[in-house]
Amino acid sequence: MIKKLDILILRSFIGPFIVTFFITLFVLVMQFFWLYMDELIGKGLGVWMIVQLLFYMSTTMVPLALPLGILLASIMTFGNMGENFELVAIKAAGISLLRFMRPLLFFILLIGLGAFVFSNNVIPYANLKALSLLYDLRNSKPTFNIRPGQFNKDIDGFSIRVGEKDKDGQTIRNILIYDHTSGSGNNKVVLARQGQMLPTPDKHYLIFRLNDGWRYEENINNEGSRNTNQQVRMYFKSWDMVFDLSSFRVNRTNENLFKDAYQMMNVRQLSQRIDSFKRYENHVAKNVGIYIGPNIAALGNNNFIDTLKVKPTAKLAARAYDSTFLQFVPDTLRGRVMQNAVNQARNAKGLLDISATDKAMQFNNYLQFNIEWHRKFTLSFACVLLFLIGAPLGAIIRKGGLGMPLVIAVLFFVVFHIMSITGEKLAKANAVPSWAGMWMATAMLLPIAFVLINQARNDSQIFSKEWYARVWSKIIAPFKRRKQIG
Repeated sequence: MIKKLDILILRSFIGPFIVTFFITLFVLVMQFFWLYMDELIGKGLGVWMIVQLLFYMSTTMVPLALPLGILLASIMTFGNMGENFELVAIKAAGISLLRFMRPLLFFILLIGLGAFVFSNNVIPYANLKALSLLYDLRNSKPTFNIRPGQFNKDIDGFSIRVGEKDKDGQTIRNILIYDHTSGSGNNKVVLARQGQMLPTPDKHYLIFRLNDGWRYEENINNEGSRNTNQQVRMYFKSWDMVFDLSSFRVNRTNENLFKDAYQMMNVRQLSQRIDSFKRYENHVAKNVGIYIGPNIAALGNNNFIDTLKVKPTAKLAARAYDSTFLQFVPDTLRGRVMQNAVNQARNAKGLLDISATDKAMQFNNYLQFNIEWHRKFTLSFACVLLFLIGAPLGAIIRKGGLGMPLVIAVLFFVVFHIMSITGEKLAKANAVPSWAGMWMATAMLLPIAFVLINQARNDSQIFSKEWYARVWSKIIAPFKRRKQIG
């Protein structure tokens, strides 16, 4: 009997989980598409390139879609059973809610383990592909589009204007082309009454087949002190003008340039970078000490230390000049020695400034790597946590479908997501340790999960409208009796 119940609960959960997971993933991918739609539309991107981008981006959205899918599916599963009084029958048979949740808990633990493997191995590769492709698409030029009556400067070195453009998209009239490739201004002009725009089969070049036109070219010759201008005018009946469209193609950047980003690393690589920062920190401190150490040997002199504690005044300058060290320096060399000391101090300050700036940059990178390292584990734990919240919630509200379960699931997930983002921002600002910021959301929601489990075991009615109606009736009952007596 118990084995049949285990199969029943698994079958009841897997169906809603698959549906809600892919619906959530679809919504997140569409949100990404609408976010970057203005930057991608109008660039002549092929269908295969768009499909690639959406596929890789959907892979990177799994860490958000998976916990929400588990939360919604668990609420729907236990809500349906509560609505159909299946949970009542199971409890009447002497089976506790925790025993009934056990097969699903093992299943969620397997999903969490798979989520860690996915986050550690698949997501870095998907991030590399998605972010590099998105970078190339956002930086590519829009498609070459000539509009009648407007100058088009998309092709480098040319300014093109057509008076009319037929509906076939190829025939053009009243063409004016300024050629700036020589770098000498508008010294080359082409006029034509009619023509055609013919792209080559590989789309790498565009041919303007011009008819009945003129070419104007002005040449400036510098001969000694004389400047002679020569203008050449040539008539043509038909002439093919070829434009290179290679700049409009999507040029893929070398993906090796993106591999050092923290999003493209697994746990082992992140751990290596974190350890390398710690070694770098010790190395910088040692190098600064080696360089500056010989220059601050005078700190052992008590007179020098006393001088440092006095504010810079004329009296201080006199004391410094009459210090024990300077008494051994000949008068003719004292000025040079003082200038050399000032230069050494400036060099030391410059080294310290550079070292401090570089260390600050490295520390920001260290925070990013450390945050990403913890993120690999928080995804797996979030799957288990949201199941522990969703299962008792479904048993309490006793409502199935996509009505009340969807509202409650989205509400809890929004709270979880906001706390996760807040903790991550605090960790990036170094306001809290990285581990505290990344685990803050799970630490705050875990007690809520235990409270909900306890309430579900005791058949709590905190989400029942009838329970609130009965409580309200008990509250106002004394006032009604007083009114009747009065």
